[in-house]
Amino acid sequence: MRIAILGATSQIAKDLILSLSRNDQQDELVLFARRPGAVEEWLNASGRANQFPVSDFAVFGNGSYDAIINFVGVGDPARAVAMGGAIFEVTLQFDALALAYVSEHRDCRYLFLSSGAAYGGGFDEPVRRSSTAAVSLNDLPPQEWYGVAKLHAECRHRSLPDQPIIDIRVFNYFSRAQDLSARFLLTDIIRSIRDGTTLQTAPDYLVRDFLHPADFRSLVRSLLSSPPANAAVDCYSRAPVDKPSLLAEMQRQFGLHYTITEAPIAVNATGIKPHYYSLNHRAADFGYVPTRSSIEGIVEETLAIIGPGALHAETPAAQRSP
Repeated sequence: MRIAILGATSQIAKDLILSLSRNDQQDELVLFARRPGAVEEWLNASGRANQFPVSDFAVFGNGSYDAIINFVGVGDPARAVAMGGAIFEVTLQFDALALAYVSEHRDCRYLFLSSGAAYGGGFDEPVRRSSTAAVSLNDLPPQEWYGVAKLHAECRHRSLPDQPIIDIRVFNYFSRAQDLSARFLLTDIIRSIRDGTTLQTAPDYLVRDFLHPADFRSLVRSLLSSPPANAAVDCYSRAPVDKPSLLAEMQRQFGLHYTITEAPIAVNATGIKPHYYSLNHRAADFGYVPTRSSIEGIVEETLAIIGPGALHAETPAAQRSP
């Protein structure tokens, strides 16, 4: 299958590129980015120089593709804040590029990387197949712009029911190639383990469902090999993990030291979401079966980042700061 990857500088895109390049199906990947030089540098560093053609978007429409996967966007909360309202224009620009191609090449599949943030709302409980999107229409705060941009794209896609477009809503994703400078709870945890420092974390109760790269590849493969459909699917692992369990397991496995503090800690670029995960398992209708739970994937990827020497005997329980 000849697959166009839009936004090949994205980390989740890079992980998928490497994953697909190692499979037995011999997919032909064509990589597009606003900074093609950065993609070429990454390919060189990964030992895959000249393995895939890399171009800017100016020549995208001249190619022939069986599928398009659109990763254009941001994955770092700090970058989302800095981007501001431009997220609407960027999302629309590259979505329109893919839609124009699909409208002229009716057999081409289109997978769009959406987000769980498209549901809006506060995520006081996990979303389900019956959940609806909640948007603060009369007072839309900046932290909701990212999710609304994804929601707008999904609405465009549903208005084209005869076109094979599937939106993939990513909630939480983690791989060994994660930028550890990004401000997420999990990256804060791993930096603390790596640097031998004490993590300061708030007492808030959170539940997350982290997708492993192998399961993301499996999901993409399932969607592309199924009969054409116009739909949206939510990403999920075999089981989510709550914050206390995550902290306890990272302490047990890697000797994490952490302190519970009332001080504000993290960047909440898309708002506070206590239960940011989905029980909508529609992806199973396409044959998707996850192989790892959140905690299994996190431990596996953390070992790859820090190394086997990081394995640690269980340490004393966390301390609560005044």
